[in-house]
Amino acid sequence: MSTSTPDVSKEALYRSWLTLLSWLGEEAAARGLKLSKVADFPDYIYRMERPYDLPTTIMSVSLNRADPQYPESGGQALFLAAVSPRHVSLGGVSLRVMGGSKHWHLHAHGNELLEGKRPFTRPRLTSILDGVQEGVDA
Repeated sequence: MSTSTPDVSKEALYRSWLTLLSWLGEEAAARGLKLSKVADFPDYIYRMERPYDLPTTIMSVSLNRADPQYPESGGQALFLAAVSPRHVSLGGVSLRVMGGSKHWHLHAHGNELLEGKRPFTRPRLTSILDGVQEGVDA
């Protein structure tokens, strides 16, 4: 296996990551939040003239609540999602509530992300984000 081409499990992880990114974008729009890129993959940043073969450059994103006093700042980060870079052996996706201890670790299996042994679904993400917003608004 070439180090420049991801293996089958990595391809599934990054395809699932793209799906999660689209869900997060839709959830952000529906909730009046902003989806912001936090970081790109290191091997994208340092690739120089080599081709980049992952389906996205985005390694982590945050969902932010707008700050009316400082609209240019991007707002307060409420939730963070990140995927492992390709050099990590057992890659996965991590979800974290900012300012809290809640976090989730997801792994790719087939064409979906798993939370433990159960599929991580759009309704599950919606439920988590409902809890995040409820906690912030309390």
